[in-house]
Amino acid sequence: MPAATGCGRPTGAGQAGGEVTTITALDYYTDRTEHAQWGDLLTACGRTVGVRVEQTSVPGASLIPKVLQQASSRTLPDLLMLDNPDLQQIARAGALTPLDGYGIDADGFAPGIASAGSYQGRLYGLAPNVSTVALIYNKDMLSEAGLAVPRTWDELKAAAAALTRPGRYGMAVDANATFEGTWQFLPFLWSNGGDERRLDAPEAAQALQLWVDLVKSGSMSKSVLNWTQADVHDQFLAGRTAMMLNGPWRVPALEQDADLHWGVAPVPVPRPGQTLVTPLGGEVWTVPQNPSKARQEKAAQVLACLNSPSNMLTVARDHHTVPSRTAVAAQHAEENPSVAAFAQSVTAARARTSELGVEWPRAATGIYTAIQSALTGEQTPEEALGHAQQTAAGR
Repeated sequence: MPAATGCGRPTGAGQAGGEVTTITALDYYTDRTEHAQWGDLLTACGRTVGVRVEQTSVPGASLIPKVLQQASSRTLPDLLMLDNPDLQQIARAGALTPLDGYGIDADGFAPGIASAGSYQGRLYGLAPNVSTVALIYNKDMLSEAGLAVPRTWDELKAAAAALTRPGRYGMAVDANATFEGTWQFLPFLWSNGGDERRLDAPEAAQALQLWVDLVKSGSMSKSVLNWTQADVHDQFLAGRTAMMLNGPWRVPALEQDADLHWGVAPVPVPRPGQTLVTPLGGEVWTVPQNPSKARQEKAAQVLACLNSPSNMLTVARDHHTVPSRTAVAAQHAEENPSVAAFAQSVTAARARTSELGVEWPRAATGIYTAIQSALTGEQTPEEALGHAQQTAAGR
């Protein structure tokens, strides 16, 4: 496990006679296992291009403030990981360099992944692996009820109602007042033809009405207003919900329970034959601005190495996520059926910043606030989303 070091560097550090021997990398992989896995990969890629990579990991909430401070003091790392919705903000600040300057492009990557790494039409970041959400269900519970896996909203409502009984709900989502709540709602909003540019449109209200109906009917607990995705997962493991919306990062814990028989399917769509559109999760690696072009070149070579097909597979296997190259994702899904539904959804997944760019956080705040208002009954979906549109527009 590489030592965590600071990203500030004195003049000439890591260079001998002008030759770059060391570069720095910053990420938010503070979990010990995850930090070590990424550290090993950074070390291996550094060795491939002839440098030592010094990795620093900071808590997720601290990353963007630290990066903005470093940009101001001109002490940015040579290689920077960002949660993909944050790339727009950092690129707009002029802190990143376009990857085409190093001969790096997004050929072979799913369109949404290229969009997530782009700002004003230029590619600034690439993600070795990505994630999204899918419907995870208890096979035994569905079988006992004589139910097929729901594929449409009507089937979801019917199945959730049939699976609900004392001590157990049919469906669970994360509807809390954070960006996680917005993230989980997006497949329903987007797949119904709604989007964050017009949250007061009927398509958005119809999507929110589905969640309202599930809570009102008793098929979904009112506690979803406070649950995180981890809480939803715990409810599922405990048998207190038969279906849940969650991500591939839950697969390792699910696999550890030998008595739990579970499956994964795409998120139900409004009507048969419609295209499912889910949000794209994952972190992009970028090359910040740096007075040393030689350091930038080495950092870009490491970035390219991280995004090689073989390393994508390594990361995906370690983290149960989806490789960003379409062909590699298909190979991984064939080898690992538990991620097949996630891989299928990634092909049409959308970056959260694809429509509004740096203005996305305002819309996300409006959406989760609307979810809270509608599920508590304070406002109708139409009223709640009308206010969300005002928030998104900065009014």
